[in-house]
Amino acid sequence: MESKKEFFLECYKLGIIKFGRFTLKSGIESPFYVDLRPLASDPKILKNLANYLLEMLPLDNFDLICGVPYAALPMATAMSLESYIPLIIKRKEAKSYGTKKLIEGIYQKGQNCLLVEDVITSGKSLLETIPEIEQEDLKVSDIVVVLDREQGGKQLLESKGYRVHTLFNISEVCNILQETGELSDEEVKRIQDFLQGNHIQFEEEIRSSYEQKLQVTQHSVSKKLLETALAKKSNLIASADVTTTQELLELAEKVGPHIIALKTHIDIISDFEYEKTITPLKAIAAKHQFLLMEDRKFADIGNTQELQFTSGVFKITDWADFVTSQVIGGFESLDCFKNVGVVAIVGMSSKGALTTASYREEALKVALSHPNVIGGVSQNKIPEDLLLFTPGVNLADSGDGKGQQYNTPEHVFKTLHTDFIIVGRGIYKSNDPEASAITYKTEGWNAYINSLEKKAIQG
Repeated sequence: MESKKEFFLECYKLGIIKFGRFTLKSGIESPFYVDLRPLASDPKILKNLANYLLEMLPLDNFDLICGVPYAALPMATAMSLESYIPLIIKRKEAKSYGTKKLIEGIYQKGQNCLLVEDVITSGKSLLETIPEIEQEDLKVSDIVVVLDREQGGKQLLESKGYRVHTLFNISEVCNILQETGELSDEEVKRIQDFLQGNHIQFEEEIRSSYEQKLQVTQHSVSKKLLETALAKKSNLIASADVTTTQELLELAEKVGPHIIALKTHIDIISDFEYEKTITPLKAIAAKHQFLLMEDRKFADIGNTQELQFTSGVFKITDWADFVTSQVIGGFESLDCFKNVGVVAIVGMSSKGALTTASYREEALKVALSHPNVIGGVSQNKIPEDLLLFTPGVNLADSGDGKGQQYNTPEHVFKTLHTDFIIVGRGIYKSNDPEASAITYKTEGWNAYINSLEKKAIQG
């Protein structure tokens, strides 16, 4: 291929940048206007562009490529053809018929997706696109951009932990055009002055503190959880996926001082007896001041759920402070949980799960409107009116091997604005569960404190 400078000049002949006075969508008057869509009409240039973009990237990091609609779609397609990395297509809006999917193509949950963008200004279109891709349980760590307008978007995205690779920036192309006589010194100065005076200032979206949530929450269990978190300086919920009463009680005793709640699957206890299992468990919870969360994941009609909740050998209503429940039975199916808090299952991370973006949207409507619901289990951000419980946190498995940190406390507090982390194997499978609980408590609390830091980010 020709040099990068020669390549740009070939692109420039297609009229991709115009100079003068242009009113942008934001209402700002700009001395230049960028439109890279003509590049798709020249097959040779499009192919070369794809290769220039691919050369900047660690290709082994990516399982998929996706272009931000619409201008970047031909570029992403060309990159897919050149690299043999599969392409997925993101719609601007989901169809109102058929599958109603926003993301089209063949992919598997957990895969790492490279995003392709033509021009970056504020980064807004990318910040809208990334959550929609991540809602499909895909991971986004890198973004490749043809041209950076140098108005703050790149810095904003990098502050959120994404790696942004840019082929050109506007200062670089102005220098090229000045050297070749396409731009006068006066025009370059006007563009430089514009860039200095029109950096977009962003204020980081900041999550509410526990104190702030405590002031507005109405449910008694929410209050108790938040008060416990503040008193113990912990946001850790330990998952007790053990199968005997002895294991359950021993784990509760060891980790109790460091957790705000113990999550149980009481129906997997092989030797369950109420007096031998629940009575001492409640005593340990009272001693160490933590709540009991029964992860029953109720998923039936209201009458059946009420029987499962109040009757049988487990008598969950007598001891659990809060429970998990699917919302597939609808609003009224949650009415039976009168004396506990309900954590709605908004999304599941298991392979092949049917909790699609449209399902999650409907589930959140129920969760937000029902007075018994205190929060949601999700690996995606949810409205701050609900407490967010995030499972799958494990320091020993902090990366996906492809550069993106996903299940660390830092990630879930900073990116998802989670409220409480749920840790299973990282604690109960540890050789020293108490030491592991202390580590997760410390890491989780520090991540929460760091997520509260308010920073004005100026590009």
